[in-house]
Amino acid sequence: MRGLTSAQADDIRQALHAAEGRSGLRFGLFLGEPAGGGRRHFAERLHAALGDEAPDAVVLLVDLKGRGLEIVTGERARRRLGDAACRLTAMSMATAFSVGDLVGGILYGINALGEQATARR
Repeated sequence: MRGLTSAQADDIRQALHAAEGRSGLRFGLFLGEPAGGGRRHFAERLHAALGDEAPDAVVLLVDLKGRGLEIVTGERARRRLGDAACRLTAMSMATAFSVGDLVGGILYGINALGEQATARR
């Protein structure tokens, strides 16, 4: 994960793994500038690229340059992580980002979404 220390990248990988283990969903993170078509479109393409895993997947895209965030959920994942839950998590992440805490915001988002999905499992 470019732009992060190895310790930060490890923390994020561990958070993704823990969220997957708790919830049974697949979690992915893209950290960088989306390529063509806008942030949402790019996040949806990343999600679709997961193929058979896409229905149970959650993809977080953090656009550092454009200062934006997208959360895309698959069909089955959406049953446990509705729009309101994703919106609230995104707002909390954005708050952390606004004060310069990129890694903290990402870790919060992954953990919050994993916990919410586990509670509705």
